[in-house]
Amino acid sequence: PSSRKQIKSTVRSGKKDAHASTQRFMPIAEIRNDTVLLKNGGLRAVLQIEPLNFNLKSELEQQGIIAGYEAFVNTLTFPIQIVLRSTNVNIDPYMEQTRAQAEKQKNPLLKAQTEAYAAFIEKIVDVADIMQKRFFVIIPLDDVPGQAAKRPGLLNQFLSWIAVDDTGSKAGTRYRHFPEKSIQLKDRVQQVQAGLHNLGLNSRRLPTQDLIELYYQVYNPK
Repeated sequence: PSSRKQIKSTVRSGKKDAHASTQRFMPIAEIRNDTVLLKNGGLRAVLQIEPLNFNLKSELEQQGIIAGYEAFVNTLTFPIQIVLRSTNVNIDPYMEQTRAQAEKQKNPLLKAQTEAYAAFIEKIVDVADIMQKRFFVIIPLDDVPGQAAKRPGLLNQFLSWIAVDDTGSKAGTRYRHFPEKSIQLKDRVQQVQAGLHNLGLNSRRLPTQDLIELYYQVYNPK
């Protein structure tokens, strides 16, 4: 009946924000000064590597590269992560430019050839599924200034990663330690770049804007 009292639910219903709840589980707190700052206080620098074709090298050159890589790894006193990222090649801007050039052609034969070329390239991409490969080296710094470097146990490391919420105290700690830790991270970057250069590999540290675009693409693959 209409006179019956409605029982009020005791379950609290907060505002739901799908984007905010998803971002809680991202380990990244912010990206600035060409550096990725993690919620747990760690820093990350990302190097993009220009690859070389190992198969085109002579046997002697290949042996030298392998020996040089072994020596480079043995000089490292910290871990690094090597990432190969494969993505589909987006030729839409190139195709739009090609078709625009075809429209500007006054010669009917050149216009037809340009349009045929654009159609040919599209078919090749559809059949071959051409991929773009990019190589990265991620350099970490997780040591807290003023404390002895200590390797965390697996359980503690796991718990630090699932501590998803960021707080003002964490942000303050990151801000205070950032100048000193960024210098240490820069030293590691220079060491890795020097080692890679000795192998014939050119590298560049990704600036802030490139880091933002890279991580956006990683978390939004479509």
